[in-house]
Amino acid sequence: MEGQRWLPLEANPDFLRQLGLQPSWQFGDVYGLEPELLSMVPRPVCAVLLLFPVTEKYESFRLEEEAKIKLQGQEVSPGVYFMKQTIGNACGTIGLIHAVANNQGVLEFEPDSALKKFLDQSSSMSPEEKAAFLERDESIRVTHESSAQEGQTEAPSLDEKVDLHFIAFVNVGGHLYELDGRKPFPVVHGKTTEDNFLEDATVVCKRFMARDPEELRFTVVALSRA
Repeated sequence: MEGQRWLPLEANPDFLRQLGLQPSWQFGDVYGLEPELLSMVPRPVCAVLLLFPVTEKYESFRLEEEAKIKLQGQEVSPGVYFMKQTIGNACGTIGLIHAVANNQGVLEFEPDSALKKFLDQSSSMSPEEKAAFLERDESIRVTHESSAQEGQTEAPSLDEKVDLHFIAFVNVGGHLYELDGRKPFPVVHGKTTEDNFLEDATVVCKRFMARDPEELRFTVVALSRA
């Protein structure tokens, strides 16, 4: 992923508002994956973001998983909006795009929303074409940069290597999808429902944590109705 690089983005809820998403749905931290802590998350939940460390263990798993899916195949709904990541450090923005793009039926946008315009114009593009289109989208890039600068911690430089990565989980057509712009395709994690979506998504999040039990750098965020 050489070429264009953006500043790393924290889970900044104002970012979506700056892109023209109305505040009827909002991101909130998931403080733990135990049932009693999940019960504190406002419902319904339409998307989950996972921030996790990219370690050697994860990278070897990712390659094994990709090879297995290519060999066995999987059925992906044509209704899934998926894009590749070609911009360094843009995984936060791409995770947010994946979360929003696959929930346009319930989310509400401002009339002049830069994000809605991007989604409308890119909806029929391939994952690679969507990535190239994002590279040329100045309004989203500028909003990303200002949001990254406003993050809670000091923003790293553009050249600093960041080993944390954002991915999204969504429910499309009753199936749980993992959407990661570093992967060649969405990953299907079985069936889900609106009521059980958060629990089903966190089961997959727990697998990420189990692969790197010595790691503590995991954050789970849910997009819930406000």
